[in-house]
Amino acid sequence: MTLKLLTAAIGLAVAATAFGGASAATLDDVKARGHLKCGINTGLPGFASQNDQGVWQGLDVDYCKAVAAAVFGDASKVEFTPLSAVQRFPALQNNEIDLLARNTTWTISRDTSLGLAFVGVNYYDGQGFMVRKDLNINSALQLSGATVCVQAGTTTELNLTDYFRANNMEYNPVVIESQDNTNSAYDSGRCDVLTTDASGLYASRLELGTPDNNIVLPEIISKEPLGPAVRQGDWQWFNIVKWTHFALLNAEELGITQANVEEMTKSENPEIRRMLGGDGTFGQDIGLTNDWVVKIVKAVGNYGEIFERNVGSKTPLGIARGQNALWTKGGLQYAPPIR
Repeated sequence: MTLKLLTAAIGLAVAATAFGGASAATLDDVKARGHLKCGINTGLPGFASQNDQGVWQGLDVDYCKAVAAAVFGDASKVEFTPLSAVQRFPALQNNEIDLLARNTTWTISRDTSLGLAFVGVNYYDGQGFMVRKDLNINSALQLSGATVCVQAGTTTELNLTDYFRANNMEYNPVVIESQDNTNSAYDSGRCDVLTTDASGLYASRLELGTPDNNIVLPEIISKEPLGPAVRQGDWQWFNIVKWTHFALLNAEELGITQANVEEMTKSENPEIRRMLGGDGTFGQDIGLTNDWVVKIVKAVGNYGEIFERNVGSKTPLGIARGQNALWTKGGLQYAPPIR
């Protein structure tokens, strides 16, 4: 019995040591380097694209900035790495980036065989189809025999096969690695149909030669929960990125905005005090400062502000909150409490 207990104790000590070493690795590397390395899309308006001054902007870009603000108190301490769909997973697996925030769908295979850990869903989406108006098509069920442009290495490519097979339809795929080249192929008339996530279709339409000559069909053929991912095994870093996401959602729910966050630090509301560092050691417990949420919201705002600034109804994309509204407003966005 004594030997068994001793063996178990040694095993726990070894496991604890291994966990402690792994859990601090990425955070230590990021701090030592002085900036976060974040993988993003090569160019998708609303999510990750460069403005006229060459500055990256978008919903996913703001998530990278939020993590940088949590760690450094400075949202500018990010190095952005544009990645194609094929490049994105190896870049994370090989430690070329610390965080992947590239409109990436959370699936079981990516969670298991690829060794990724998704921190949450920052945009609920679904795959759709875009066609030219002069084809006089108003339903995806009329696409049998069509030539379809699709990006390689994506769930989009797999969903396309499933949809046409399930509906006993034929199609001719044009599979291209980069989304920009996929869009160009569609715009040049090389294919009849462009398929990707619905948000991506609205973004891609803005870049076509004659955007108004194209329509997005009504069918949504898949679930595409898009979210940031990190490597498995580094649980401290996983928690930092995950709770940055939850902090953005909780801030919106509690009415904490970029404009009022400093004033909100004076609130006597217990939930707000815990969140903004007035009570407890929630930031310190994950390796940050206790005012980590204040730093995040001051830098990028809350989730609703990020959404509306980049893809919302007043942007060129004109996307309504829909499923991405808070749970209190009929949407799917929901965060556990900070307590």
